Amino acid sequence: MNKGTAMIRRRSALLGLATLPWATLSLATTPAPGDRRLVLVVLRGGMDGLSAAPVPGDPAFAEARGLLGQFSQFSQFGQFGTGPLPLDGPYALHPQLTRLHAMYGRGELLVLHATGLPYRERSHFDAQQLLESGGLKPYDRDDGWLGRALAVTGGGALGLSTNVPLVLRGAPAVDTWAPSALPDPAPDLLSRLERLYAADAALGPALARARTLHAAPMAGGMASPGSAAVEALAAKAAEFMAQPNGPGTAVLEIGGWDTHANQHAPRGVLAQNLGRLDAMLGALQAGLGERWATTAVLVVTEFGRQVAINGTNGTDHGSGGVAFLAGGAVRGGRVLGDWPGLAPKDRFEGRDLRITTDLRALLHGLLHEHLQVPRATLDASVLPGVGTPLRDLIRS
Repeated sequence: MNKGTAMIRRRSALLGLATLPWATLSLATTPAPGDRRLVLVVLRGGMDGLSAAPVPGDPAFAEARGLLGQFSQFSQFGQFGTGPLPLDGPYALHPQLTRLHAMYGRGELLVLHATGLPYRERSHFDAQQLLESGGLKPYDRDDGWLGRALAVTGGGALGLSTNVPLVLRGAPAVDTWAPSALPDPAPDLLSRLERLYAADAALGPALARARTLHAAPMAGGMASPGSAAVEALAAKAAEFMAQPNGPGTAVLEIGGWDTHANQHAPRGVLAQNLGRLDAMLGALQAGLGERWATTAVLVVTEFGRQVAINGTNGTDHGSGGVAFLAGGAVRGGRVLGDWPGLAPKDRFEGRDLRITTDLRALLHGLLHEHLQVPRATLDASVLPGVGTPLRDLIRS
């Protein structure tokens, strides 16, 4: 454990003893190089890329997907159209992703299809570890690709969680922030803590900053689950990042993407989660304001789902999936990737969308172009073994 990590944990522990319910802090306030912002959104559970970004132009799509390839049932709910939202070529977006579709039309969304990690065993735990560590195989690294990159570029990072996410481990300065249902501490306790920490150069400012953060109301509240909670968390992240000395990088996540059953339902878990993702991106854009122009938001998941529907109208763990890169800094309005086709002969092991682009090639290109991490450093220590990185992702 390095000295910086030890200090972060010490501060968090002491603040926790005070029952402060609003944050753990490490004073990560240095902005990113060029004042650029990067948000990573991790979708845990394995999002079905063929539902989020269907490919109706593939001749095998309708037969391969069956009930999952039919979107007309969404029209009964009014706000949805009668089919997927069209992109260029054979591609489209799920009817729930209206904000992402608008971003695509403005040139602010890039879609990378048939992408995935150098891993094919379909374990959530192993795949998520690899997704955050950026290694070649699970557990060969105990730090994160984003943390390693930030160790080079500097700048503060914010994890919207109770613990530092693996992907941020190795970064020089990380805040964590999470809402809590705990009652506020008594004013007398806070006064005594302020006197106790008054002469402490680290804990005194940390306590003051925590009180300032707590004073800012949580947009939309966090008591109710669902889209409102996810949207409010994204709005809070944007509030922090929009500050002049706010963190340059933030990590958020949405769970619940392991859709083994009832995936087709217009009000089912998948449709609701896609709506939450869409709301999250909208809240980030609104909250960042003018900083949206220099922001990139990367949306990733650990693996895709199998092509065919299973016996419970869901999908089982697969390989290839989809990633989204959104933001005003992105050269969007495009779908990238080498489409492999959905016919049985074209699938990986006869069942999965075949991976044709290493997801880490997208990470490599994004870190170089957006955060200005040198290519040699990326190749040597941040994301070794990528091969051919993706380029021309960020506006010059």
